[in-house]
Amino acid sequence: MGARLRAIRTEWGLSLREVEEQSGQLAQEWGDQAYQISASWLARLEREDHELTASKLFVLAALYNLPHDALLKFCHPRNGAVLRNNRLNGPNTTQLLGEGPLENAARYLLPDSFTTDPTPEETTLLPRPVGATQSPYRRAILGRRDRTLDPMIRAGSILQVHTQQRAIAARRSWTHEFDRPIYLLLTRDGYVCGWSELDKDSVWLTLIPHPLSHATSQRWRYKKEVEIVGRVVAVSMRLVEEPLGQ
Repeated sequence: MGARLRAIRTEWGLSLREVEEQSGQLAQEWGDQAYQISASWLARLEREDHELTASKLFVLAALYNLPHDALLKFCHPRNGAVLRNNRLNGPNTTQLLGEGPLENAARYLLPDSFTTDPTPEETTLLPRPVGATQSPYRRAILGRRDRTLDPMIRAGSILQVHTQQRAIAARRSWTHEFDRPIYLLLTRDGYVCGWSELDKDSVWLTLIPHPLSHATSQRWRYKKEVEIVGRVVAVSMRLVEEPLGQ
């Protein structure tokens, strides 16, 4: 961030002292000396020896004629990691989402068209969103014929699949059906979603149905007749069927 700010100041042809003088004028106009930036403070900021505070961000944005969010983009974590929406913790109370990272995550998982798109007959893997080619996540829609986990997960549900989690979890890693890992599988007949288990020799993979689904278990030769697309990490599900034409 410091190098970027120094480059912007250089492009404007401003010295450290001139930024200090102009920020002092802004501080007087805005009625708060907290907005004044000293030359020594700015020098330390540009050397990465100081943190950028909110008040100073407003001043630099005004002096450099930049939108505030343009400067915020410089404030990434030091290790370059970007916080993924799916890792954000939720609030302690129920909230109606407006804007922000949680709303973006919810809109990705639950698009506005969720209640109007017809449910396909077969479970379908959706195309990647534009610009998300490097993301480990894919989405799928559970088809009408894929009744393996019904009624826990109904047809038409949108599945978020982590494609880098393809190892079948051991029995000791879960305690009840809602905690049991769910996988999206690709077979010769198409995609299926459900609980999965391997035999002790890892030769056969069995798809386990929900006890209330009335579906039968299915078995394939592991890695020969079936491929694990990934683990289902989130589900958005209709609770009420939309009337036709709505």
